[in-house]
Amino acid sequence: MAVADFCTFVLKQLPPPPQRVLEVGCGREGGLVERLAAAGYDVLGVDPHAPEGERFLQSTFQEASNSLLLEGFDAVVAGRVLHHVRPLDEGLDTLASFAPLLVVDEFAPDRIDRAAQDWYEGQYRMLRASGVEPNGPSDLDEWRERHPDLHPHDVLLAALRARYDERVLEWLPYLSRWLGGPSSESLEQTLIDAALVPLIGYRWAGVRTSATRSSAPSR
Repeated sequence: MAVADFCTFVLKQLPPPPQRVLEVGCGREGGLVERLAAAGYDVLGVDPHAPEGERFLQSTFQEASNSLLLEGFDAVVAGRVLHHVRPLDEGLDTLASFAPLLVVDEFAPDRIDRAAQDWYEGQYRMLRASGVEPNGPSDLDEWRERHPDLHPHDVLLAALRARYDERVLEWLPYLSRWLGGPSSESLEQTLIDAALVPLIGYRWAGVRTSATRSSAPSR
């Protein structure tokens, strides 16, 4: 459901097809590539673990940047990728050189507080006991130890806003995506509405600024 929801968000941000779209970090499942292609877009997905096929490139976007610059993209899509891109400034400069529009699906690991963690881990245990295998980690403290260098949301948003004029920022539930239970999202939303846990997921879109555009050819 989360992938489909992100696709709906992306389609609202993109200009009408046909347009050339690059999805960075499309992953083993191919991300949104096939869905966007079915909607009439000319799409390329890039990821070291991308599927085989003419719509995919098995590489990081940084390693393939020289060839991707020649493709003439109209938009870049990045789903849950940018929080671990390092170095961040260099990576975002590269993305800004590819296309004028960037559409992002992200989360704020720094906003997972104790209340959210306790709820998530309790739900995780309940789902496993009922025979459902959640998608996310079982122990968030251990997960943080394995991922100590994820960008806080304010750092990432500031870096994006330095290169793009923000068009949309919307916050939404996220832990339910890790849980994957039939009622996980509604339960998380209820807690959010009661101000008991924070919003952790967000979707963002921005248009490259003129200053960024003028510097892009020099990269």
